[in-house]
Amino acid sequence: MSEQTDSTDRTASDDRAHTRIDRALVIAAHPDDIDFSCSGTVAVWTDAGVDVTYCLVTDGDAGGFDPAVPRSDIAGIRQAEQRKAAAACGVTDVVFLGYPDGRLTVTLELRRDLARVIRQVRPDRVVVPQPVRDLRSMYGSHPDHTATGEAALCAVYPDARNPWAHPELAAEGLEAHTVPEVWVLGGAPDDDPDGARHVDITGTFDRKIAALRAHESQTAHMTDLEDMLGRWAGSQATRAGFPHGTLVESFHRLDTR
Repeated sequence: MSEQTDSTDRTASDDRAHTRIDRALVIAAHPDDIDFSCSGTVAVWTDAGVDVTYCLVTDGDAGGFDPAVPRSDIAGIRQAEQRKAAAACGVTDVVFLGYPDGRLTVTLELRRDLARVIRQVRPDRVVVPQPVRDLRSMYGSHPDHTATGEAALCAVYPDARNPWAHPELAAEGLEAHTVPEVWVLGGAPDDDPDGARHVDITGTFDRKIAALRAHESQTAHMTDLEDMLGRWAGSQATRAGFPHGTLVESFHRLDTR
């Protein structure tokens, strides 16, 4: 039984076909984005022996809540927090592109820099944010997130696979790489049920919370963090047809071969 099984017949012991890859690249706009959205899944993958790389487009330098902390210190603080959070989920390879937080747009430069990381990592799967605004959720449609999602998809196709795109990458010795699949955060739309992918994170949920708590500058004030994330993951499990008490992170798989 695979993760593509009819959702009405899912069990916690489903065969984890989604772990049968060697390398995954998770792209996000800010430190903590991955940990809120899919770090439980990342922990499942690393436990299964998958090598995972994080690529953060910004350092999160526009974040933080403590006015006593100088703005000039925020980027370094958030980088350190992200590395600690990544380690909680079995990830040691964390790349920061250093773009300004809050000012991301889909530029050729960003596409090139993401294509460079793809060619360096040569992943079997890339995870990206939603590239379009969700009119039902302002919180889920941060413009940095949608810009990152669109730029990442452009980097997957056509940039990373086209040996003639961004010739400076070839000059760096980086050969073209075709990513076989992309997983978009947030689950598949109703009109593409075959693209739905759901990962049972019940056994890694504690590490997801530990990763989020590593982002002290962002989550120290959140007294209901575990309950909130539990509700989110529980509701995704219910929608996907998993047994009561299961926690799930959901994605939309795109075949990008």
